[in-house]
Amino acid sequence: MAENSPSSPTAHPPPGAAWPRVDDGWRQTHLGRLLGHAMRRFDARVLQLMAHNVEVPLALSNLAARDQVTAAHVHITRHLALQGDRLTDLAQRAGMTKQAMANLVDQCEAWGLVTREADLLDARARRVRFTANGLAWVQAFRDAVTQAEGEFRAEVGPDVATVVAIGLEAYAGGDAQWLAAGRRE
Repeated sequence: MAENSPSSPTAHPPPGAAWPRVDDGWRQTHLGRLLGHAMRRFDARVLQLMAHNVEVPLALSNLAARDQVTAAHVHITRHLALQGDRLTDLAQRAGMTKQAMANLVDQCEAWGLVTREADLLDARARRVRFTANGLAWVQAFRDAVTQAEGEFRAEVGPDVATVVAIGLEAYAGGDAQWLAAGRRE
Protein backbone atom coordinates (compact mmCIF):
# COMPACT_ATOMS: atom_id res chain seq x y z
CA MET A 1 0.00 0.00 0.00
CA ALA A 2 1.45 3.38 -0.94
CA GLU A 3 2.27 5.71 1.93
CA ASN A 4 -0.12 8.44 0.80
CA SER A 5 -2.87 6.25 -0.63
CA PRO A 6 -6.36 7.18 0.63
CA SER A 7 -6.67 3.94 2.59
CA SER A 8 -3.34 4.36 4.40
CA PRO A 9 -3.72 5.18 8.12
CA THR A 10 -1.07 7.91 7.74
CA ALA A 11 -2.54 9.36 4.55
CA HIS A 12 -3.02 13.09 4.40
CA PRO A 13 -5.64 14.76 2.24
CA PRO A 14 -4.30 16.61 -0.79
CA PRO A 15 -3.42 20.27 -0.18
CA GLY A 16 -6.58 22.36 0.06
CA ALA A 17 -8.80 19.32 0.66
CA ALA A 18 -10.69 18.93 3.94
CA TRP A 19 -9.95 16.19 6.44
CA PRO A 20 -12.68 13.56 6.50
CA ARG A 21 -15.23 14.15 9.27
CA VAL A 22 -14.45 11.87 12.16
CA ASP A 23 -16.45 11.73 15.36
CA ASP A 24 -13.93 12.40 18.12
CA GLY A 25 -16.31 13.73 20.75
CA TRP A 26 -15.71 10.53 22.67
CA ARG A 27 -12.28 11.85 23.64
CA GLN A 28 -13.94 14.55 25.75
CA THR A 29 -16.71 12.45 27.27
CA HIS A 30 -15.32 8.98 27.97
CA LEU A 31 -15.58 7.61 31.51
CA GLY A 32 -11.90 8.06 32.39
CA ARG A 33 -11.96 11.74 31.46
CA LEU A 34 -15.20 12.31 33.39
CA LEU A 35 -13.76 10.56 36.43
CA GLY A 36 -10.64 12.71 36.20
CA HIS A 37 -12.66 15.93 35.97
CA ALA A 38 -14.88 14.84 38.86
CA MET A 39 -11.86 14.02 41.02
CA ARG A 40 -10.16 17.36 40.28
CA ARG A 41 -13.40 19.22 41.06
CA PHE A 42 -13.90 17.28 44.29
CA ASP A 43 -10.29 17.77 45.44
CA ALA A 44 -10.41 21.50 44.62
CA ARG A 45 -13.58 21.87 46.69
CA VAL A 46 -12.04 19.94 49.60
CA LEU A 47 -8.95 22.17 49.55
CA GLN A 48 -11.16 25.28 49.36
CA LEU A 49 -13.14 24.13 52.40
CA MET A 50 -9.94 23.34 54.28
CA ALA A 51 -8.57 26.80 53.54
CA HIS A 52 -11.58 28.31 55.31
CA ASN A 53 -11.71 25.88 58.25
CA VAL A 54 -10.92 27.75 61.49
CA GLU A 55 -9.60 24.52 63.04
CA VAL A 56 -6.76 24.33 60.50
CA PRO A 57 -3.57 25.97 61.78
CA LEU A 58 -3.38 29.46 60.25
CA ALA A 59 -0.15 28.89 58.32
CA LEU A 60 -1.62 25.79 56.65
CA SER A 61 -4.90 27.56 55.98
CA ASN A 62 -2.99 30.40 54.30
CA LEU A 63 -1.05 27.93 52.15
CA ALA A 64 -4.29 26.26 51.06
CA ALA A 65 -5.97 29.63 50.40
CA ARG A 66 -3.05 30.67 48.15
CA ASP A 67 -3.25 27.37 46.22
CA GLN A 68 0.14 26.26 47.55
CA VAL A 69 -1.38 23.00 48.74
CA THR A 70 -2.31 20.87 45.77
CA ALA A 71 -4.04 17.59 45.11
CA ALA A 72 -0.57 16.00 45.20
CA HIS A 73 -0.23 17.04 48.86
CA VAL A 74 -3.59 15.45 49.52
CA HIS A 75 -1.90 12.12 48.70
CA ILE A 76 -0.13 12.31 52.03
CA THR A 77 -3.36 13.23 53.79
CA ARG A 78 -5.15 10.31 52.15
CA HIS A 79 -2.46 7.67 52.41
CA LEU A 80 -0.26 8.24 55.45
CA ALA A 81 -1.35 5.83 58.19
CA LEU A 82 -2.11 7.53 61.49
CA GLN A 83 0.55 5.38 63.19
CA GLY A 84 3.10 6.45 60.54
CA ASP A 85 4.68 4.79 57.53
CA ARG A 86 8.01 4.18 55.93
CA LEU A 87 8.43 6.40 52.88
CA THR A 88 8.54 3.39 50.55
CA ASP A 89 5.21 2.07 51.85
CA LEU A 90 3.60 5.52 51.68
CA ALA A 91 4.75 6.03 48.09
CA GLN A 92 3.50 2.60 47.06
CA ARG A 93 0.08 3.14 48.61
CA ALA A 94 -0.22 6.56 46.93
CA GLY A 95 0.88 5.16 43.57
CA MET A 96 3.89 7.48 43.38
CA THR A 97 7.62 7.02 43.03
CA LYS A 98 9.65 7.10 46.21
CA GLN A 99 11.45 10.22 44.95
CA ALA A 100 8.20 12.11 44.23
CA MET A 101 6.81 11.17 47.63
CA ALA A 102 10.06 12.22 49.32
CA ASN A 103 9.65 15.69 47.75
CA LEU A 104 6.07 15.93 49.05
CA VAL A 105 7.14 14.76 52.50
CA ASP A 106 9.93 17.39 52.49
CA GLN A 107 7.37 20.13 51.78
CA CYS A 108 4.90 18.80 54.33
CA GLU A 109 7.67 18.55 56.90
CA ALA A 110 8.65 22.18 56.24
CA TRP A 111 5.00 23.17 56.74
CA GLY A 112 4.81 21.28 60.03
CA LEU A 113 2.34 18.62 58.82
CA VAL A 114 4.64 15.63 59.23
CA THR A 115 7.87 14.67 60.89
CA ARG A 116 10.42 11.96 60.21
CA GLU A 117 11.61 9.83 63.08
CA ALA A 118 13.61 6.68 63.61
CA ASP A 119 11.89 3.40 62.79
CA LEU A 120 12.05 1.25 65.92
CA LEU A 121 11.95 -1.93 63.81
CA ASP A 122 14.71 -0.96 61.37
CA ALA A 123 17.53 1.35 62.44
CA ARG A 124 18.30 2.16 58.79
CA ALA A 125 14.77 3.38 58.06
CA ARG A 126 12.75 6.41 59.07
CA ARG A 127 9.02 6.69 59.61
CA VAL A 128 6.87 9.58 58.46
CA ARG A 129 4.27 10.61 61.04
CA PHE A 130 1.71 13.35 61.34
CA THR A 131 2.50 16.15 63.80
CA ALA A 132 -0.21 17.64 66.03
CA ASN A 133 -0.82 20.22 63.27
CA GLY A 134 -0.89 17.38 60.76
CA LEU A 135 -3.57 15.58 62.76
CA ALA A 136 -5.61 18.82 62.85
CA TRP A 137 -5.14 18.93 59.05
CA VAL A 138 -6.41 15.34 58.76
CA GLN A 139 -9.51 16.23 60.79
CA ALA A 140 -10.10 19.28 58.59
CA PHE A 141 -9.70 17.02 55.56
CA ARG A 142 -12.30 14.64 56.97
CA ASP A 143 -14.70 17.52 57.65
CA ALA A 144 -14.16 18.93 54.15
CA VAL A 145 -14.66 15.54 52.48
CA THR A 146 -17.88 15.06 54.43
CA GLN A 147 -19.15 18.47 53.33
CA ALA A 148 -18.06 17.99 49.70
CA GLU A 149 -19.78 14.59 49.62
CA GLY A 150 -22.93 16.25 51.00
CA GLU A 151 -22.74 18.89 48.28
CA PHE A 152 -22.34 16.16 45.66
CA ARG A 153 -25.43 14.37 47.02
CA ALA A 154 -27.41 17.61 46.95
CA GLU A 155 -26.33 18.36 43.37
CA VAL A 156 -27.00 14.96 41.80
CA GLY A 157 -29.63 13.66 44.22
CA PRO A 158 -29.30 10.97 46.86
CA ASP A 159 -30.24 8.07 44.56
CA VAL A 160 -27.66 8.96 41.91
CA ALA A 161 -25.03 9.65 44.57
CA THR A 162 -25.62 6.22 46.10
CA VAL A 163 -25.42 4.48 42.72
CA VAL A 164 -22.22 6.38 41.85
CA ALA A 165 -20.62 5.46 45.19
CA ILE A 166 -21.60 1.78 44.85
CA GLY A 167 -20.42 1.69 41.23
CA LEU A 168 -17.07 3.34 41.99
CA GLU A 169 -16.50 1.06 44.98
CA ALA A 170 -17.23 -2.00 42.82
CA TYR A 171 -14.98 -0.71 40.03
CA ALA A 172 -12.17 0.15 42.46
CA GLY A 173 -12.62 -3.24 44.12
CA GLY A 174 -10.18 -4.61 41.57
CA ASP A 175 -7.52 -2.88 43.65
CA ALA A 176 -8.70 -4.26 46.98
CA GLN A 177 -5.32 -3.65 48.65
CA TRP A 178 -5.66 0.15 48.81
CA LEU A 179 -9.42 0.00 49.31
CA ALA A 180 -8.98 -2.21 52.39
CA ALA A 181 -6.11 -0.03 53.64
CA GLY A 182 -8.33 3.04 53.36
CA ARG A 183 -11.06 1.42 55.42
CA ARG A 184 -8.66 0.51 58.22
CA GLU A 185 -7.43 4.07 58.70
